Amino acid sequence: MTENSNTFEYTYSAKEQAEIRKIREKYIPKEKEESNIERLRRLDASVTKTAQIVSLILGVAGLLILGFGMSLFMSDLHTALGVGGDSAVVIGVIIGIVGVFVLILAYPAYNTIVKNKREKLAPEIIRLTDELMK
Repeated sequence: MTENSNTFEYTYSAKEQAEIRKIREKYIPKEKEESNIERLRRLDASVTKTAQIVSLILGVAGLLILGFGMSLFMSDLHTALGVGGDSAVVIGVIIGIVGVFVLILAYPAYNTIVKNKREKLAPEIIRLTDELMK
């Protein structure tokens, strides 16, 4: 503190300065243009993102169908639905097999979507990597 003024100065440590900058960056408006490396990262991530979503939906749907088929003949659900005992076993097995097939489709669907998306985005990704490697 200086003798003639009523001001106080304090210098923050390097760790505190980094924290202050990190907090400040959250509130500074982002630039609309993305750099080539950011675009490359976004395109690369988009290849698998859609495939993951589709395969997860197929997997969960297949498991739910399989579970419904199993519960149809393994519990008293068939009486609540008004299905006879022997026919409930047959219907439950058929529904369970349908669920297994839907579940099995998840992996080929993932591979097909990734392959198609890579073929579609390959020219743009190659162009960006050529620019960045210069």
